[in-house]
Amino acid sequence: MSRSEPTPSPRRQELLEAAYAYALRSGLGELSLRPLAEEIHSSPRVLLYLFGSKEGLIRALLARARADELAHMRQVAESRDGADGLQPIARELWRWLSDEGHRGLLTLWVESYARSLIEPEGPWAGFARDTVGDWLALLASGQPAALRDTEAALTQRTLVLAVLRGAMLDLLATGETVRTTAAVHHQLAALG
Repeated sequence: MSRSEPTPSPRRQELLEAAYAYALRSGLGELSLRPLAEEIHSSPRVLLYLFGSKEGLIRALLARARADELAHMRQVAESRDGADGLQPIARELWRWLSDEGHRGLLTLWVESYARSLIEPEGPWAGFARDTVGDWLALLASGQPAALRDTEAALTQRTLVLAVLRGAMLDLLATGETVRTTAAVHHQLAALG
């Protein structure tokens, strides 16, 4: 948080967490302040006061979701037990992505990613681009430092990212964990 930003009020934080839990269950696409406020025991007026506008609330929810995603990604990076290489980190990322407990966050991520592409000037602005950067940076941490800045290393990270995200979309659509995991492991072995 920069020095110019005020410390969020405890009530704002409480409502943000409640709204985030609601968004994980219901998404953001059809977000309406009245049903949200009722669900989280607030009022549309309070939400507008605390977040400035519906777009301000959506931006706050996207920032909260991204913080959650980044925290999970840091855990993945730290859980590699010293294993170096792109393949171990990609396998660990897939393990996290295919965990049923993360479906709400990942569905919200997919929705936000798509909205960022469709409404590039709206509250979703930059979300897709920023998350690509986040994931490429995490994958880079599995590559030897001497090679990370090469075009070949970036191409390899991009390929792994495409495999993981494509399989994640398939898994979210079908729920077929065994099939998608086999496909991811097959592709990662081919990179080896």
